[in-house]
Amino acid sequence: MSKITAAAIQLNSQPDLDQNLEQAANAIQKAVEQNAVLVALPENFAFLGNEKEKQNQAENISSAVESYIPNWAKKHGIYIIAGGYPVRAKSGKVYNRAVVVAPGGEMIATYDKIHLFDVAINDEETYRESDTVEAGKPEPVVCDLRFEQPDQQEKLNLNIGLSICYDLRFPELYRSLANLGADIITVPSAFTRPTGEAHWEVLLRARAIENSCYIIAPAQTGRHGEKRKTYGHSMIIDPWGTVLADAGKEPGMAISEIETGSLQEVRRKLPSLKHRVL
Repeated sequence: MSKITAAAIQLNSQPDLDQNLEQAANAIQKAVEQNAVLVALPENFAFLGNEKEKQNQAENISSAVESYIPNWAKKHGIYIIAGGYPVRAKSGKVYNRAVVVAPGGEMIATYDKIHLFDVAINDEETYRESDTVEAGKPEPVVCDLRFEQPDQQEKLNLNIGLSICYDLRFPELYRSLANLGADIITVPSAFTRPTGEAHWEVLLRARAIENSCYIIAPAQTGRHGEKRKTYGHSMIIDPWGTVLADAGKEPGMAISEIETGSLQEVRRKLPSLKHRVL
């Protein structure tokens, strides 16, 4: 059976770029020590604080991310999914971008978040992501990952689809990714505590079940700055909807094997994607 080990990193990022990058590097090192060859970092892994401040520092943040991440991928010989992080748009706002970096250090796919978090959760928590972030083009992104298999001559190919946080509430995006052949979909997030407690796991499991795919969801956790609190519980979920790993509330990781045999078995037993009529 062909399989790889994947890790969904859970961080408590702050408005401190250098500190956050150091935490991310240490977390990746620990994941590699546990044989992970696919490592996903959460949304805002490089900077989580005041949105205007993040917008103002976009060039510094994106420059650092696009330097360090390829070096880490090359150093460890792994795939890294990193994002979102801010990348300056022509409008002066930023894109909330996720990237896939190959073991050779090449950036092989990018995705700019298309659904922006403009919500009023309660009197104390109101978010207007669109004030500083420009939505990306509404185009699903899937790319091919190829893994060496020590006991086999052929490489293992897995298609990975990209999404970010609030995208999770829009199932049509995930169906588009499945239609493009996604075996795994990543959901790097910074879910708020109230919405996380109510909806995080059930939405992740639903996206896995309805699209017969693995879900890798790295998340932020704890307090960030004075007011913002995130839910944690980074997860890896299989195509049957089983939670294979849950990082809980503390910084750390969810780590699990991704098995092509399990993926194929679910799709054979319950071929719902073949039965759809719309």
